[in-house]
Amino acid sequence: MAATWEALQEVLDPEIPISLPELGLIYGVGFDAGAVTVRLTFTATACPCMEFIKEDITDRLESEQWIDRVQLVEVWDPPWTSDRITPEGRAKLRQLGVSA
Repeated sequence: MAATWEALQEVLDPEIPISLPELGLIYGVGFDAGAVTVRLTFTATACPCMEFIKEDITDRLESEQWIDRVQLVEVWDPPWTSDRITPEGRAKLRQLGVSA
């Protein structure tokens, strides 16, 4: 499970160079017999990058030899807020001149 989280750290938001876990967009990860399930959300229901983000997640995880299949589950409850951004994510945003 930790290896999945590490791989997800390499998947960046398309608009700012912060990982999806650091932004708090990943709600959970499960693994069963070669299949990874990623529970994720987006900053808005009309996020224009939703498909791009899902494709990036799938491509990154499927590059791991121990993953046979990736299932993405969109989660809208609880809704995402900036409170979900990790301290590391906040520090990176500050470096970019963005307050959160």
